[in-house]
Amino acid sequence: MKPYRNLSGKSGVAAYECGDGFIRVRFIHDGIYEYTAARPGRVHVANMQQLAEAGRGLATYISRFVRDNYAHKLD
Repeated sequence: MKPYRNLSGKSGVAAYECGDGFIRVRFIHDGIYEYTAARPGRVHVANMQQLAEAGRGLATYISRFVRDNYAHKLD
């Protein structure tokens, strides 16, 4: 996983991993979640991938638009 740059300094995201049709996000206090093209959908995954690479806005996006609509929670 790549460390999340956290340009705002306030994010709950620690790291992420992007692939074709998915993103995995490791939160500082809540483990790793996988979001896929199936759930929550391609548009959300693409948006989250862009935000992850930019290092800003990922946690806010997830909180506002995705919430608990993840494909898997990983250990």
